[in-house]
Amino acid sequence: MLSFNQTINNRQNFILTGIPGMPEKDFWLALSLCLLYSFTFLGNVTILAVIKVEQHLHEPMYYFLAMLLATDLSLSLSSMPTMISVHWLSWCSVTLAVCVTQVFFIHTLGGVESGVLAAMAFDCFMVICFPLHYDTIITHGFIGRIGAAVLLWSVGTVRPVPSLIKRLPFCYSNTLSHAYCLHQDAMRLACADTRVNSIYGLLAVIFIIVLDALILLASYFLIFQAVLGIASWEERLKALSTCLSHICAMLLFYVPLTGMTGSHCFGKHLSLVVHTVMAGTYLPLPSVLSLTVYSVRTKQICQWIVQVFPGGRVGS
Repeated sequence: MLSFNQTINNRQNFILTGIPGMPEKDFWLALSLCLLYSFTFLGNVTILAVIKVEQHLHEPMYYFLAMLLATDLSLSLSSMPTMISVHWLSWCSVTLAVCVTQVFFIHTLGGVESGVLAAMAFDCFMVICFPLHYDTIITHGFIGRIGAAVLLWSVGTVRPVPSLIKRLPFCYSNTLSHAYCLHQDAMRLACADTRVNSIYGLLAVIFIIVLDALILLASYFLIFQAVLGIASWEERLKALSTCLSHICAMLLFYVPLTGMTGSHCFGKHLSLVVHTVMAGTYLPLPSVLSLTVYSVRTKQICQWIVQVFPGGRVGS
């Protein structure tokens, strides 16, 4: 009996979930995911290459955009292998090592994206509220330090999570709720006290997501306060238009995140298909939409895209 219990407690595999009871639908979801991932990869790589090659795009706004697109691309790629393998190849089993590695990258990159969005909000604040001091404060070195600080803060905060998962014994079901691994999803399968995991997970959310959200709210409060002080409506709209792409990207990150969290907490009555589709689109879809927003809203990128088509003209 002792040997049997040890075998169960040392379970090293998890089962990822496709569309419950509807395996014939997995192909179409996999096809949609492949299209989303392909568009995300090609679009992000193209714009990153344009920002690197075009000298006139070597400005703070485009450096922050490059950080955001690189993070979006990495976040999508971190979930792609298991999602495609589950929905297309029906390979649903992953080892504990693979699962905790994916947990680390997904949560770390989510924290990095949140931090980059907060840095971009500060950039908008400086553009609108202190335009005369912008060039002296938002330098290339400052942007590099911000990027390094965001990355190190997210890595340092999330780093204990894999160890906290590895220490848990899993002696009940080993079936996860999604086609990729998340900390809270793996934690619920443990047959031991998970209070340490829960407390640390909450602290990590506060130190990363909540802190960044407070920076965003404070920045936009000051931005709107400054904009309301402008007498002309045309000038107000012009000032706000500089932040429109960032506001859209911010909503595309926080709304799906809130939706996923809310569906786990309050959407237990929803169909499993709804949960699966939300989980499938939670990571790649915001990346695609954010890429589209910046491609359409950024004049220089639009001009470059027009030029690459046969017969394209900048004046178009």
